[in-house]
Amino acid sequence: MARMSADLTEDDIPVSQLEASSRRMNMIEAINDALDIMLSHDPSVIVMGEDVGYFGGVFRATAGLQAKYGKTRVFDTPISECGIIGAAVGMGAYGLRPVPEIQFADYIYPGIDQLISEAARLRYRSAGEFIAPLTVRSPFGGGIFGGQTHSQSPEAIFTHVAGLKTVIPATPRDAKGLLIAAIEDNDPVIFFEPKRIYNGPFSGYYDKPVEPWKNHPDSEVPEGYYRIPLGKARVARSGDAMTILTYGTMVHVAQAVCQAKGVDAEILDLRTLVPLDVEAVENSVQKTGKCLVVHEATRTSGFGAELAALVQERCFYHLEAPVERVTGFDTPYPHSLEWAYFPGPVRIGDAIDKLLEA
Repeated sequence: MARMSADLTEDDIPVSQLEASSRRMNMIEAINDALDIMLSHDPSVIVMGEDVGYFGGVFRATAGLQAKYGKTRVFDTPISECGIIGAAVGMGAYGLRPVPEIQFADYIYPGIDQLISEAARLRYRSAGEFIAPLTVRSPFGGGIFGGQTHSQSPEAIFTHVAGLKTVIPATPRDAKGLLIAAIEDNDPVIFFEPKRIYNGPFSGYYDKPVEPWKNHPDSEVPEGYYRIPLGKARVARSGDAMTILTYGTMVHVAQAVCQAKGVDAEILDLRTLVPLDVEAVENSVQKTGKCLVVHEATRTSGFGAELAALVQERCFYHLEAPVERVTGFDTPYPHSLEWAYFPGPVRIGDAIDKLLEA
């Protein structure tokens, strides 16, 4: 397998070199660039899924790849999520590194049995003789008025499964580096892409337009190969007043709220939920003494509950107030009330005020 330098990460590249060889991309372009690099340098990498070939994907994340690498490396599949993931597990067991795309995260449920019973278990069932190095890409979350079957955030389901890794980028720079790391990983990875920020970060103030990535500092994406190790969080905003634990779209919403309110909060972009950067969480909360968890998914049994439990277990004697959560509501995804469903500036702002008062 013609892999690139396995030890080369973004942190190893001098800042001057990164800046000299980077260009501005939105998240779709960064994902396409990562796939292009891995297809070019590793003949075992293949891209598969519904409409990913000739059409280039619903959101154009695979545009141009079939024309460049051919129909045996980038190809369309039948409309069968169970079949897509099942085939990818078999391909991985026989030495390939498949990158199947599930068109929307809402469609992933028919393939859950293959992910949980086969992909996540294969290394253990075979005592290490076989692995399932597949990276399941899927747009997830709301923001495009897609309704109940195009807007769900099911990340907590996969974080519960031992043997799966779950990755959610918040910037184009992270999306490229994390996707390359996921493809190179020998374990199955669920790579959720927040489609609400495909073309630019959104503050959550729904009366304001999307800010294009071309005007955002995190759109400076290094050219060529680099990877961001899985399990390493990013401090999106430094501060001392409290810690906000979040990921994906909500990183930008939290940043906008803190800026608007003038709150000196530290925002920790988790980037990977499993493996989780427990040390970064612990260090931040112990420094600030207060913790707010924000995610778009429903509240009950959401990943925020795991974060709250972890903070309570590891940081109890540093906490000055109970951990607060701001999440989506426990209801089927509402099409017409999408913006009310999101954790927005009002609800996040209220939680921040409550922690500050405490």
